[in-house]
This record gives sequence, C-alpha cells and structure tokens, in this order.
Amino acid sequence: MTRKLKAAIIGSGNIGTDLLIKILRHGQHIEAAAMVGIDPASDGLAHAARMGVATTHEGVQGLARLPVFADIDIVFDATSASAHVGNDAFLRSLRPGIRMVDLTPAAIGPYCIPVVNGQDHLDALNLNMVTCGGQATIPMVAAVHRVARVHYGEIIASISSKSAGPGTRANIDEFTETTSKAIEAVGGATRGKAIIVLNPAEPPLIMRDTVYTLSDFADEQAIARSVEQMAAAVQSYVPGYRLKQAVQFDRIEQPIRIPGVGQALTGLKTSIFLEVEGAAHYLPAYAGNLDIMTSAALRTAEHMAARALGLPA
Repeated sequence: MTRKLKAAIIGSGNIGTDLLIKILRHGQHIEAAAMVGIDPASDGLAHAARMGVATTHEGVQGLARLPVFADIDIVFDATSASAHVGNDAFLRSLRPGIRMVDLTPAAIGPYCIPVVNGQDHLDALNLNMVTCGGQATIPMVAAVHRVARVHYGEIIASISSKSAGPGTRANIDEFTETTSKAIEAVGGATRGKAIIVLNPAEPPLIMRDTVYTLSDFADEQAIARSVEQMAAAVQSYVPGYRLKQAVQFDRIEQPIRIPGVGQALTGLKTSIFLEVEGAAHYLPAYAGNLDIMTSAALRTAEHMAARALGLPA
C-alpha cells in the first residue's frame, strides 16, 4: 500500500469538518490524523473522534501535545486570518519545516488556485487558498487572460448567510483584500476588485458568482472556449461548479475610467455567471462556498503529497 502523509486540521467548525469528511472519503495520498478545536462540545471534534481521528480542544498547543504530532506532515488551517498568523508561528517554532495549507485569507504564503497555478508552489511551506470567492472566480479571470490582456477584473460572490460561519464573518475585510490581490497575481488582471454578499434569503440560495473583465479586443469565440474549458477543469474536483449561461460580451468603444487603472480604456467587456453547488458532505448543497474551498485545499494537498512521495500528481 502506498504511504500516505498524515494531516492535521485546525478548526472544528463548518469548513474544517467538511474537509475532514472529504479526506476520510477521498484522500489518496493524505490521511486525517488529528482534528484541532477550541470548543470541547463542537460537532467537528465529536465526528473526528467517532472516526478514530485524534482530537484536542486546546488549540495548536494541544496539537503539539498529541503523540501523533511528530508524524504530521501537513496542517490545514480552517480558522481565521488573525488566528492563522499565530498558529503558523507557533507550529513553525516547534517544527520549522511543517507544511501549512491556509484556508483563511491571511495570505502569509503564495496564493494557490489549483487549475491556474496549482503546480507552481508545491514546495512552499505555507500555501494560501485565497477565499471561496477567489477559488470560484479567479479561474474565469485567468481564462480570459490567456486569450487577451485583462486590464480590470471584478468579482461578486453571493453566498447564503447560513453558510457564513463566525470565521467568514470575521474575515470580510481580508476576503476583499486578499481576493482582489489574487485576481491580479493569479488571474492576470492589471487591477482587481472583489465584493462579497451575504444573502439572508429563505430558503437559502446556492452560491452564485459574477465575473466581469475588461480586456483588449479579442476573438469572442476564443474567450468563450477558454472559459468553458476552465469551467470543466474546475469541475474535475468541484462537480457542482457550472456556468449559469453563455458568456456575454460588450464592446466598449468609448473610453472609460477605472479606479486604479491609469488611462481611460476601451476594450471588450466579458460577463461570466456561475453557480457552485456543494457536495453536501457536511452542510447542505447550498453551501458551495465551503465545498469549493475544501475541495481546492484537498486537491492542492494531494499534489503536495504526491510530490513529497515521488508519485505522479
């Protein structure tokens, strides 16, 4: 049997528990060895214990005291941006070479969107998964960028309020800042902007995302094909990811000014409409924002593990 790398998950809330279930069900090169929380009554810790995974409710300090800690290869952090800074520093003081996959917007390490730059930073000690909105939309910005230079990319991520836990709500500012920067650094846009909407509708609505880009004039059919191919690539690890309708185009012939972009611009406006249905491993299917984060994190960690084990990704 091929050896698997042992992983710990920090955060026993919605995201951490969903990730735990994914690893238990689908981990190929990764196995769940520890679940870390701060609430002894959390459902995530109870679920992990039932599955034979070591647990602690004493945070990263408790993780360091678990016998399995010496064998942990990868740590997923599903807490908050501010907590991740402390978690990374503490664990690295004990084990400098430990690898962190960051599911918060802390962005200590390089950004990772699996279908765009998933192979670029597999040796990084801290890898940032941007945000749920970033995972859903940056592939589309990159799809336009590989056909035409993108001057501006704007994304709007709409998620159900019920799928936004305390960590998500505490990280709104970090969400917009980190996603905006990743639209530029990974998506290829000269200027990026991100907006998140917490939708209180009942019954809860599925995650929906809108992507607007302004690029050089280019072959519209080529952009549409690139977008469709990118959507199919994301679907390989997030089956509920899909285009809601055909890509739309508008030719901007009169120069317009965009904040942060120097001169007034003309070009091709591309509008892309998406929805993300979750796999319902832990939360209902409307929580596609959680599903795409945990799916992207597991895909990335599997590639990191395959590299470490000398196996094909």
